[in-house]
Amino acid sequence: SAGSMRAAYDDDGMRWWQPLSDAAVVVLAGSATIGVWLGSSPWLLVVVGVLGAVISSGALASVGARADVAVVAAALAVVGSVASARAWDEAQPDRLGPYVGWVTVATDPRWVLGAVSVVLEVEGERFDAFVYGPPGRRLSMRRAGERVEVVATRVDLRPQTERRARSRHVVGRLQVERVGAAAAGSPLATGINRLRERLTMAAERSMDPDDAALFTGLVIGDDTRQDPDTLSTFRSAGLSHLTAVSGQNVALVVASAGLVLRRLPAWWRLGATWALIAWFVLLTRAEPSIVRAGVMAGCSAASFTFGRERTPVRMLGLAVLVLVLVDPLLVWSVGFWLSVTATLGVTVAAPWIASRLAGPTWFVGSLSVTLGAQVGVMVPSWLVFGRLPTLGVPANLLAVPAAGAVMSMGVPVALVASVLPARVAGIVMAPAAFATHWVATVAALAAALEPRGAAIVAAWAAQGAVIAVSAIARTRRR
Repeated sequence: SAGSMRAAYDDDGMRWWQPLSDAAVVVLAGSATIGVWLGSSPWLLVVVGVLGAVISSGALASVGARADVAVVAAALAVVGSVASARAWDEAQPDRLGPYVGWVTVATDPRWVLGAVSVVLEVEGERFDAFVYGPPGRRLSMRRAGERVEVVATRVDLRPQTERRARSRHVVGRLQVERVGAAAAGSPLATGINRLRERLTMAAERSMDPDDAALFTGLVIGDDTRQDPDTLSTFRSAGLSHLTAVSGQNVALVVASAGLVLRRLPAWWRLGATWALIAWFVLLTRAEPSIVRAGVMAGCSAASFTFGRERTPVRMLGLAVLVLVLVDPLLVWSVGFWLSVTATLGVTVAAPWIASRLAGPTWFVGSLSVTLGAQVGVMVPSWLVFGRLPTLGVPANLLAVPAAGAVMSMGVPVALVASVLPARVAGIVMAPAAFATHWVATVAALAAALEPRGAAIVAAWAAQGAVIAVSAIARTRRR
C-alpha cells in the first residue's frame, strides 16, 4: 500500500528530505548550476565552494531551512564544476581522418541551403555533416536511429561554431563523399519512426504543407519540414515555443494515460508512468525542453508515489538539479533555459499576477499564465534574440488555446486518420486542421502587425494600461 511504501521510504534514512522547502530545493539546483557554469580549476573550486556556502546559507536561513543544507549546496557547486570540466573534455574527438564503415543517424536530416544537415554518430562520437548532391539525397531519406554505410573524412570543427557544437555533444565535422547501404535501427527506434511517419502522413493528406509541418511540430516536435520563414514568423510573434514540444505535451500524455494507470498498484503505476514519459521523450527526439519536462514529470510521479510534496517549483528545482549534473552541457542550451524560465514564470509569477487582476476567471487565468511565461523568458529572449515581441501577449492569448487542443487530440486523431480512406481521414482531421491553421494565422498577423519605432512604446503602454485597469478594479473590489 502507499502507506507501507512511505514507511519503508522513511526507514531508508531519507527523513531529512521532507523538511526541505521549495526555496531550499531551488537554492540546491542553483548552486549546482552555478558550479557547472563556472567550470573547473583548482582555485575556482575553492571560490565556488566558499561563495556557495555563504550565499546559500543566507538564502536558506531566510526561509528557515536547516544550516547543513548549505554545506550540501556548496558541495553541489563543486560537483557541478568538476562535472562541467569533464563534459567539455569528453566533447573532443578521439580520432580524425578517413573513415569507411557504418554510422548511425543521430538526428532527422533536414534541407538547409541546398544541403542535407544531419548529425551522424561514428564509433560513439557525434559529427555534424552537411551533404550535397546524390549522397545528400540518399541521406535525406533516412531517419534518426537508422544506420548507413559511408565513405567520409572526420575533421575538426570550425572555430566560429566550435563551442556551440560541443555544447550539443558534437565533436567534429564529417565530410561525406559517398553513401551506401542502409539498415534499420533498433526495434524501439524503428517503432518510433513508423509512428512519426503515420502522424506525418495523416497531416499531409489533410492539410497544406505549411500547416502539416506545423501540426507535426505541435504534437511531436518535428520541425525538420518547417520553412525558415515560418520559424522566423513565429519568433517575431512571440510564439516560437509552439513550434517545439513542451511540458504541456508531457502533461497531456500523462494525464490521458492516468485514467488507465491509476488502476495499477502504486509501484507498477510509477514504473509504467516513467516508461510512458521515456517513450514520449524519445518520440519527440529528446530535445532539451522535452527532457526538462519529462524529468520534471518523472519527479512528480515519484513524489506522488512516496507521498512527498510535489509543488511545481520543487519539481522544477529537482529536474534542473538532476539534469545539470547528468548532462552539464545543457547549461549552454538556449532551449533548455527558455523552457526552465518559462516554467518558472508560469509557476511563480502567474499565481501572483492572477491574485491581482480582476475579470472573468477564464480570462484572468489565461492572461496571468501568458504574462508569467513572458516574464520568465524575457531575459534569455533579449540576450539571445535581441528583441521582445511587442504583441506576444495577445498572440499567445489567441493561439495557445488552439495549440493546446491540437496537442491533446493530435496523436490519437492522426493515428486513426492514418488508417482511414483519404476522404474520411480529412473529416476526422478537420478539427485539428482548423486549430492548426488558426495558430498559423495568429502568428502571421502578429508578425505582420508588429510595431516599429515609436509605435513599440505605444503598444507596450496600451497593454500595460489594460493590466493596470484590471489590477485597480481588483483593488477596489477588496
